Amino acid sequence: MTIPVFIGYDPREAVAFHVCVNSIIRQTKELISIRPLALNLLSHYQETHTDGSNHFIYSRFLVPELMNYQGWAIFIDGDMILRDDISQLWNLRDDKYDVMVVKHNYTTRTSVKYLGSPNHNYPRKNWSSVILWNCSSPNNRCLTAKTIEQSTGAHLHRFAWLNDEKIGSLPVEWNWLPDEFGVNKKAKLLHFTLGTPCFHDYADSPQSEEWFREQIFTNYCQQKLS
Repeated sequence: MTIPVFIGYDPREAVAFHVCVNSIIRQTKELISIRPLALNLLSHYQETHTDGSNHFIYSRFLVPELMNYQGWAIFIDGDMILRDDISQLWNLRDDKYDVMVVKHNYTTRTSVKYLGSPNHNYPRKNWSSVILWNCSSPNNRCLTAKTIEQSTGAHLHRFAWLNDEKIGSLPVEWNWLPDEFGVNKKAKLLHFTLGTPCFHDYADSPQSEEWFREQIFTNYCQQKLS
């Protein structure tokens, strides 16, 4: 089975997307399908929201529709790198849930993040940055391009269309925030939520050296020996 992986794409940090993809490819042993959530590729969706800090803040909720409401899919933000095989995350899916997420419960340490974007505290903050989507669930059929265009961030990012018991839990190692929580050498996925280290202001974030190492791998090109 091919694992469909949707990744948020923002042209203001295109390098982050490609580094993220490279980390997935290097770590996994399973067949994967990488699908960028870039707004210019989503002709049926019109981004009408003006409160987003990135270009994919709402398009992530299109995943069930993009999957024709069939099967499972993974969504992750583009400001992440994998430290382990993404198939391990895939294998955690459970059909009794409509979505599965890391249920963070924290207060951010700063009110501003990359490019001066506001960084508000709100319930279920960062739950939607890694989502195992049960696209076959009838409860997710309400997520259409039109309804997403008309829905608020609070409604979508808090999964307000679902009953709480339909939101499954993932281990925190699958959405570790080093710039908020500090170093975790057991993390399987690093999420640089305040700013990817490609931004100068976040180049010294905890575990940023791992991101720069992955960037080197991404830029690698073997040369002919003379």
